[in-house]
Amino acid sequence: MTSDAAAPVPSRQIHTTDELTEDQAATVLTLLADAAAEDGQQAVSEQGRLQLRGGRREGVRHLLLTADGQLAGYAQLEGADPVEPPAGELVVHPAHRGRGHGRALGTALLEASGGSLRLWAHGGHPAARHLATVLGMSLFRELRQMRRPLSVPPLHESAYPEGVTVRTFVPGEDDAAWLAVNAAAFAHHPEQGSLTQRDLDARMAEPWFDPKGFFLAERDGVLAGFHWTKIHADEGLGEVYVVGVAPNAQGSGLGKALTTTGLAHLAAQGLPTAMLYVDADNEAAVSVYERLGFTTYETDLMYRTEG
Repeated sequence: MTSDAAAPVPSRQIHTTDELTEDQAATVLTLLADAAAEDGQQAVSEQGRLQLRGGRREGVRHLLLTADGQLAGYAQLEGADPVEPPAGELVVHPAHRGRGHGRALGTALLEASGGSLRLWAHGGHPAARHLATVLGMSLFRELRQMRRPLSVPPLHESAYPEGVTVRTFVPGEDDAAWLAVNAAAFAHHPEQGSLTQRDLDARMAEPWFDPKGFFLAERDGVLAGFHWTKIHADEGLGEVYVVGVAPNAQGSGLGKALTTTGLAHLAAQGLPTAMLYVDADNEAAVSVYERLGFTTYETDLMYRTEG
């Protein structure tokens, strides 16, 4: 979420739709790229960007704010979580900030959600925090981006539990098993645990996808855990994209072993730095990553309405 201070309201319109045309999606992606170049990070998550394309998605709505015939802002509302309120993200183009568009989009998200909303502020920019306050929302989640150099100290892979073997993901063959373990490992984390075949296919279609960096740990031929890495080539970053361990294999050291395997792979690609995202209140995971040399780089904040 990036926003602006209140200012005299210009002529604007907000159009809400369940599905973007190809031209609309391309225009939104251009807006997001312009904003990211100005802000130093994306205002809409990877999942949100993937949901711009490929047709209608259950529970997803797009809000397009135009001013003087130009796309000046964009917001997305995702309401697939059966327990939590709908989640929103929004961005205003840098050339159109300071005109109240952020507040208008935030208000529209509140109305579209029925007054119960969670709202991301990626990077926790002051303007975004101010907007959340204006909208009557309070902070309830902190997502840390942590980083560590891949050059020093040397990475030594941890030992795997007895009987565990590791191989790489085979698209089209391992999809169902991975989706099942991912859902079980992240049953408490609906954003990750609810991924479907469509979500997996969308990621495998992205230019960054490389099965050689997608590690599967098996015991007796049954998937027990995984580490999916991702390379941000333009930024020279390797990402611990997601590490998951089946519930019956948790606490065995498998997660740490998989993490170090992935880090060694990223280091072998010549990347200088590794990154990952972790919830600040997941103290066990934060502790593991700190012991592996990760430190907090920046923080994303999520706000929600009271009650």
